[in-house]
Amino acid sequence: MVKRTHPETHVNGRGDLIPRLAVGLMGSAGSVMLPEVRSRVRRLGQIIAERGYVLITGAAPGLPHQGVRGAHEMGGVVVGISPALNLEERIKRYGSPTRGYDAIIYTGSGLMGREIENIRSSDVVIIAGGRSGTLGEFAIAYDEAKGIGVLTGTGGIADRIEEIVAMVNKETGALICYDSNPEALMDKLERVFWEQIHTRHLAALENHDPDGIAER
Repeated sequence: MVKRTHPETHVNGRGDLIPRLAVGLMGSAGSVMLPEVRSRVRRLGQIIAERGYVLITGAAPGLPHQGVRGAHEMGGVVVGISPALNLEERIKRYGSPTRGYDAIIYTGSGLMGREIENIRSSDVVIIAGGRSGTLGEFAIAYDEAKGIGVLTGTGGIADRIEEIVAMVNKETGALICYDSNPEALMDKLERVFWEQIHTRHLAALENHDPDGIAER
């Protein structure tokens, strides 16, 4: 499969100097999912993989795992940020999925504690459905001025984000876009990243040794 990369990643031959775009998918881990919502989130995972990006989730079941399944089907790279200490705890304590991941990062931080690692490991964040845990992840992403895409029509927190932002009434620099169509949402989120966030990354590359500076 040929994967798409944005032309700006190759400005001045810099395409291999920074990692691929990491897209975090946050959503409800619950088992109750409308078939239409499940299908759209799975398609979202496929789109992320088709565009050559890395999918990051909280390594949970439910909606995030639908995205994992979609990305895995298309040969995409999938990383899970787990609340568990190790694989055994992941299975026995949390009952979390194991299929479809290229790597799982074990934080040992618990369900709420791993949210910070989840968001900070993502260049941009997508919200689909969601309950209290997703609300916490959105709050971190919003406070830390992330690019945020909201897949509307998926219920839960996703369909209340505009109300939440208005209620909070706090300017953080976060850039939020909304759409019910997975492909259109990724188009919007791409524009947010490449036009407003990636430019800062390119500036940081100036006079930077891409192999790092060894400690003295």
